[in-house]
Amino acid sequence: MKSAKLLRLSLFVDHLKFMECIMRQPELEHFRNILNSLLDAHQQPLHKRDEIAVEAAPDELDRVQSAAARELAVRQLESDALRIQQIKAALDRIRDGTYGTCLLCDRPISEKRLAAVPWAAYCVGCQSVMDEQKETAAQELAPQV
Repeated sequence: MKSAKLLRLSLFVDHLKFMECIMRQPELEHFRNILNSLLDAHQQPLHKRDEIAVEAAPDELDRVQSAAARELAVRQLESDALRIQQIKAALDRIRDGTYGTCLLCDRPISEKRLAAVPWAAYCVGCQSVMDEQKETAAQELAPQV
């Protein structure tokens, strides 16, 4: 008799934990609005590619400065394009019901993390693992001097 009560209590606690993991509709709407605003903000600079234009400069210093500015503009465009991909992926996760769940360990991503990084696909622990793997791969690809 006691074991049946304990089993029911255990199942109830598991159900409560599961329900805590599922983000409620108002929270999802809040994050959807944030992500859509971020998407709009990041897509606008992509239309301003004038900074990449190559201009003939008579002075060597002007050419070097122009090349540096162009490189910075290209890197910014690449960064914006990556962020747009991340934001769109987060919006897709909201649509398919997986937003707020880590893609690696299937545990909930804390609301504190999502408030700071609404496009987050991984919990803090898994993000650290992913960052370490990315850094290791970059080091392996770097030319040896």
